[in-house]
Amino acid sequence: MIQAGIIGGAGYTAGELIRLLLHHPAAEINFVYSTSNAGNAISDIHQDLLGETEQEFTGEINPEVDVLFLCLGHGNSKSFLEKHRFSAKTKIIDLSNDFRLNPDADFNDMHFVYGLPELNKEEIENAQYIANPGCFATAIQLALLPLAKHGLLKQDIHINAVTGATGAGTSLSPTSHFPWRDNNFSYYKPFTHQHLGEIGQSIAQLQHSFDKEILFMPYRGNFSRGIFATAYTEFDESADKAKEIYGDFYKNAAFTTVSDKELHLKQVVNTNKCLIHLHKHKNKLLITSIIDNLTKGASGQAIHNMNLIFGLEETLGLGLKASYF
Repeated sequence: MIQAGIIGGAGYTAGELIRLLLHHPAAEINFVYSTSNAGNAISDIHQDLLGETEQEFTGEINPEVDVLFLCLGHGNSKSFLEKHRFSAKTKIIDLSNDFRLNPDADFNDMHFVYGLPELNKEEIENAQYIANPGCFATAIQLALLPLAKHGLLKQDIHINAVTGATGAGTSLSPTSHFPWRDNNFSYYKPFTHQHLGEIGQSIAQLQHSFDKEILFMPYRGNFSRGIFATAYTEFDESADKAKEIYGDFYKNAAFTTVSDKELHLKQVVNTNKCLIHLHKHKNKLLITSIIDNLTKGASGQAIHNMNLIFGLEETLGLGLKASYF
């Protein structure tokens, strides 16, 4: 069994990761590290796991684990790895944004591969260190990369995407309190969201000549989990050509599916799926991309990367049904 350690175990992302690992047939949780919760039952914090595990959070680290998941706040993974050393065999999957961009990928003799399986599957399979993509970045890249592969992103790209409240994390802020969020809708970080860097980086990986603007408007939704993203840009080919391009790009993808029907968010909540729909209007192509921000956008993708690193079936432990009703 793969021995897994988790650093920073109290947040939503860690809670989902624990849930997935508890039911993974080839892995088991060796420890969940949390200095603020050491000695407390995991199910006291992640109450959906009551009856699933009797493990407690710990303030001790086992440096010999096979895989380490870093579920720390952005900027904290580097400082953690500066203070703690792990064995030469330990694979590390970081869920923060510390190592996602190329200038940050090399750190203390570690090289972090950008962990978007639909883009870098072969590199992930041979990697020891993975930078797990951001949630918005995952949905948006999967919407755009097939066009980038064919050099078809020739004009500015306009993106609107709404995320659930879990995307803000467990720490309360004025915009995450229930009375504010309920029956409400707002944008934030217009045109400047931190995930734009990794989106642009991946597009340039496939379409080196891309030099247009990515105009991204992120929104806060009044639901708990999920991302509903729409992107449109100029596209002079036919609708059938668009379907051919996307179908070919994702023909071997374990979790990304192109649908002929319009989508809604409940189709992906609680799953590791990305569903995509295409709509041609005059000379514009509208791409809809939906994911669960906590699974495909974070912990599920981390498990997918773990499966690839250890040579397991891609879908192992991720056969999740959507919470449809």
